[in-house]
Amino acid sequence: QMKIKVCLIQDSPVFFDKEKTIEKVEHLSRKYAKEGCELIVFPESFIPGYPRGFSFGANIGSRTNEGRNLYSEYHKNSLDLESRDLKRLEELAKTENIYLVIGVTEKQNTSGSLYCSMLYISPTDGLLGVHRKIKPTGTERVIWSEDDGKSLVTFQTKIGKLGGLICWENYMPLARISMYKKGVEIYIAPTADSREEWTSTMQHIALEGRCFVLGCNQFFTKSMYPDKYQHLVQDEPENMCRGGSVIFSPLGKKIAGPLFDKAGALVAEIDLEEINLSKLDFDVIGHYSRDDIFQFNVLNQPEIGQEKTLHKTL
Repeated sequence: QMKIKVCLIQDSPVFFDKEKTIEKVEHLSRKYAKEGCELIVFPESFIPGYPRGFSFGANIGSRTNEGRNLYSEYHKNSLDLESRDLKRLEELAKTENIYLVIGVTEKQNTSGSLYCSMLYISPTDGLLGVHRKIKPTGTERVIWSEDDGKSLVTFQTKIGKLGGLICWENYMPLARISMYKKGVEIYIAPTADSREEWTSTMQHIALEGRCFVLGCNQFFTKSMYPDKYQHLVQDEPENMCRGGSVIFSPLGKKIAGPLFDKAGALVAEIDLEEINLSKLDFDVIGHYSRDDIFQFNVLNQPEIGQEKTLHKTL
């Protein structure tokens, strides 16, 4: 299959409410599946929400009880891959016949730590695997742990080879190369970065990797936070995350977006044949790789076909 209809959801979660946010995921996925979309992507930590503006009471040398209680609430509303929550997402992908890639905050019953994760779900095989953020940015490190090379995964599917990185992992050159080396064709980048400069990053990756790049962000305003959290973000601007979702071709041409300052969705048809066409004059893992000069190795990165068996391993 060469031509694929893709959809990037630029919307907001029902913040810190896992159940209602999953219901929203189901509603939006069904809506765009009816329009013929075969791949639907949701932003970073869409379930149960990216906690923009929160400090969780953490300063260097001290933490507050209020912050600990807030973390506990976030933990309770995070997604456990061993729970019914995953089964619902798998059933959604199956019944709507869509590939679903969604950013979640993930918890595990063997650990109190949380991970910023990207789930890859197939309509036929369920959960293909998980990419967990290998380096949370700035004070994200207060709430999210980090994973190692086994999270640098790609998946061969009927709609092409899927892979990608979350938010500022995309500024890590060697992490990008690890995706290119696996032959990624549809590079998916859920993010919380709504700067205009981010658009340039997405374009650069498309040109560098000779792949389609799908950058997906949420649109979020301060008023969307429940009343009980308003005091935590009182100094933040009303428009907290402008969005900026965008789709680029393997030659760096803008296909759709960027979408700013409103909720919505980017829907576009992509043609995988463009990947081969783009490699006439540049191939980052082929005739431009210079393996006689450079050596590249990623510790613990799974081989093709191993990704699903590793998704539960920390």
